Amino acid sequence: MTLDDLFRDALDQVGDTVATSVFWLHHGTRLAGSGTTYLNQYVAVRVGGAFGACAFEDGQIAPDLCREASGARLAELLADGPLPLRIAALDAYLGHSSPHRDDPRAEPVTLPAGTPEQRAAARDAAVAGLAPVAEGAKIALIGVVNPLVAAIRERGGECLPCDLNLRTTRWGDPVAESMAEVVDAADAVVATGMTLGNGTFDELLERCRKRGIPLYVYAQSASAVARAFLGHGVAGVSAEPFPFSQFSADATTLYRYRATGSGQA
Repeated sequence: MTLDDLFRDALDQVGDTVATSVFWLHHGTRLAGSGTTYLNQYVAVRVGGAFGACAFEDGQIAPDLCREASGARLAELLADGPLPLRIAALDAYLGHSSPHRDDPRAEPVTLPAGTPEQRAAARDAAVAGLAPVAEGAKIALIGVVNPLVAAIRERGGECLPCDLNLRTTRWGDPVAESMAEVVDAADAVVATGMTLGNGTFDELLERCRKRGIPLYVYAQSASAVARAFLGHGVAGVSAEPFPFSQFSADATTLYRYRATGSGQA
């Protein structure tokens, strides 16, 4: 299964469904004690009872796209336009069709109310707990989040970080730019859902399949899209649907999924 397969299936089913609203967010975060400011941009699509969302890189989407896309037929957004918008539309459709809260496979994890640092640490501990980390195991981390680096290390793993934008971790560790470099050296891979929006996910999925190593996805971006690959090359998903934990100081819920049986391929 590939991302294109999901788009084709959705286009066959959406009919005249409309994207009620499309919006664009740009925010920055610097956690206490860190020298890194994370600058994130998201496009979000509302369909019925769900929001779909996808992060994007500078220049991929302009804010005025929201004016054109809001109220458009979902089929139009799925078929054409910037990839992050198409992913957000697909995520909204899949999240509306099958909400995470109603999925019997989902393990709800409550992130406690608190400061940004407390909530980030709780979230990343939940993500790290999804992937079994044996002592000394090499874990490729595609999309560097410093608390997640720490959570992998606290469980005895060796983190192999990779990111398109960051060159060092908070602790000065070099960050690879090439995904292949870290995946080919890893025992398991933990990747952000942003790989779905920047066009690298299919390559990552195929590389993990060929190497026979498990792939875990921590998905704010495209949480319902990542879930669709569960058991089809993805061993586990941490799904955090919009609105994300960084947008609230109150308790929120993410949903963990693990592939079962022999369906993984």
